[in-house]
Formats: sequence, C-alpha cells, structure tokens
Amino acid sequence: MQRLYRKRIVLGVGGGIAAYKSAELVRRLRDQGAEVRVVMTRGGREFITPLTLQALSGHPVHLDLLDPAAEAAMGHIELARWADLVLVAPATADLMARLTQGIADDLLTTLVLATDAPVALAPAMNQAMWRDPSTQANAEVLGKRGIRLFGPAAGSQACGDVGPGRMLEAEQLAQLAADCFQRRALDGRHVLITAGPTRENIDPVRYITNHSSGKMGFSLAEAAAEAGAKVTLVTGPVHLPTPDRVNRVDVISARDMLAACEAAMPCDLLIAAAAVADYRPEVVAPHKMKKDPASGEGLLLQLVRNPDILATLARRDDRPFSVGFAAETEHLLEYASRKLRDKNLDLIVANDVANPAIGFNSEENAITIIDRDLRQTSLAQTSKSKIARQLVAFIAERLNQA
Repeated sequence: MQRLYRKRIVLGVGGGIAAYKSAELVRRLRDQGAEVRVVMTRGGREFITPLTLQALSGHPVHLDLLDPAAEAAMGHIELARWADLVLVAPATADLMARLTQGIADDLLTTLVLATDAPVALAPAMNQAMWRDPSTQANAEVLGKRGIRLFGPAAGSQACGDVGPGRMLEAEQLAQLAADCFQRRALDGRHVLITAGPTRENIDPVRYITNHSSGKMGFSLAEAAAEAGAKVTLVTGPVHLPTPDRVNRVDVISARDMLAACEAAMPCDLLIAAAAVADYRPEVVAPHKMKKDPASGEGLLLQLVRNPDILATLARRDDRPFSVGFAAETEHLLEYASRKLRDKNLDLIVANDVANPAIGFNSEENAITIIDRDLRQTSLAQTSKSKIARQLVAFIAERLNQA
C-alpha cells in the first residue's frame, strides 16, 4: 500500500459507536506512511476522546469551525487545502443527510464543502436507518456528486440488530483509501537533490561563488515530490521558497554540502543539480582584507580543490542511481560524456549555459540527457518546471528498470 506514502489524509469522526474503530484506522493509515489530521464532530467526542486520536495521529485534533489557534482562525480552509483525501469514518445518517443538503454548520461539514480533494464516507448506523428510503436517497445523491461510499458491511450491531450498517474494519478502510490514489513513478523512493551555488569564503566579507539561481534544482525537487518521492533538497544560498513536502537543508560551502548529503544517505536516487565551486581559498582571512594604498600590486589568492560531491556519493558502496548535471559554455556533449564516465554516473544532463535564454537565472531550459551507452535524449526548450517534470519521469523510468 505504498500509494498512501506521504499522503495527507483528513479523517472526520462522526457521532456513532463505530468511532472506536477510528483509533485503529489512524494507526493503519500511519503505518502505510500517511500523515493524518483528525476532525471530530461534537457527537464524535461523546464516543472517543480527542486525546486518544491526538496521541495516535501525532497532531492536535481539530474541533472548532473557527479555531483561534489556526492561521487566520479559518481551520476549515487550511485543512481543505492541505488534504489529499477527506475520509469520514464513521459517517452517520445525520451527517450524510447534512452533506446531501450542503449544510455547513460545523468544522467537518464545512471542510467537505471547501475541499477539492476526493471525499469518502464510511457509513455506520443501525440497519433500519441504513435501509430507510431517506438514507438510501442521500447515499445515491452523494455518489452522483463523486463522493465515494466505503461500505457499509452487514453483521451484528451494537444495538443487537443484524443487517447492513456496520462500518468496515480499519484494515479494509485503509486499503480503500489507498485505492483512491494511483501509484506514482517515485512512490516509496528517497530522492536526494542538490541545488544552487556554493560560497567559498575569502574573508568574513568576500567569497567566491557563481551565477546559479537554484531554480532548476528546486523545480526538480517539486517534480520529484509530485511523483511520490520523499525528497531531501540540499541547497546553497538562494532566495527561493521551499517546495511543498520537501525537506530542505541549507548549506553554504561545498564541504557543507557534502556533509549534508552524506547525512541524508542512504537514498535511492541522487540528482546533483547544484553548481558547486571547484576551488576554495587555501586560507580564509580572519578579518576583512585591506588593500595596500602604497602598492599597485594585485591580490594573489592560493586556491585548493574542493571535494567532488557527486563522484564521492556515486562511488559509495550503497551508491544511489546517480544523475549529474554538466553546465558548459562549449563542447557541451563532449564534456558531459567525459563527466558521465569520470564520475561513475548513470545519467548526465547537459545544459548549454552560454545561451542566456537557458543559462543561469533564466526561467526556461533545454537539455540533453546522456546515458551510460552514450545514447542521447533531448528535451526541447520550455519552462524549468516542465523540463523538471519531463526529466523526473525519464529518470524514474530508468530507475525502475535498474
């Protein structure tokens, strides 16, 4: 059930005796890698305590429509945007009736109206209530609106009756929740991505760096997360927002970046999009260096080689599928092919940074992917976000074949 990995599920708990099963459902969902936030109706709190579900979900339980602790006190909007799936279990006859009528008089019903995520209900009620024509009509209307119904099952009920109306078991509901999602290309994979420039200090004021904006690496991180991966993004100094569901690690120098990457290992896939400084000053001055007014001489800096991050990680015993970038101003494919071989890579992405339309700080890119057999695949110029999605799909296909 890797389809639940890193999915965001809002679990609505209605006011029925089957609410006791909600605790096990939270555990089942989290066991499959989902993040769960719980919303309880007033009736639900009569059957199971919020503290129980808070302990199991790892998050405070949401109870009120206008929550002073929520951003802008509008918790229903925040949760509606956050959710990948809204699952109401148990869904009572009353709750189904209110949803059918579009009534939004508490947090849960308001959330269902406000979300664009799929909504599923797990009906739970007395068999006579389930069979009642009003409930059946409500179920039909909700189904036509695209709301999924998980169950109910038939069997003995808390009131002593036997018949349809039992809420499905937690394991069944977790499986049905997983079935709401298609398997994505990088589900269950850990992807490590480097991005941006590095800075190598000369003194406390000055440093050596390059023109990398980090846009390509950040677009790749976003695309990998969309493809279902757990993403660790190790980035040099940039002014870019962190993509959703991405674990960002900020670094400064090449040695910082290598240490952060090694700390993030093991991973399944490494995409090294950072523009790492090849050299650093041998000695970093402890104070700002002053020019000598009496001398017309220039300043001589002694530089030493930085560690090769990509080659180091690609030669580990637990090496991931390794993808490098070659940003070149001349002899693009020749230099990229040499880098592919020298660094023991599975793929290399060649990028002509001499072209200002697709170079550093640009909004677009055009690339050529080269594999170990020196076969070339070109991706035409388009936005970096589109190139990233195309590239991630290409890499995922090769990774899944490896």
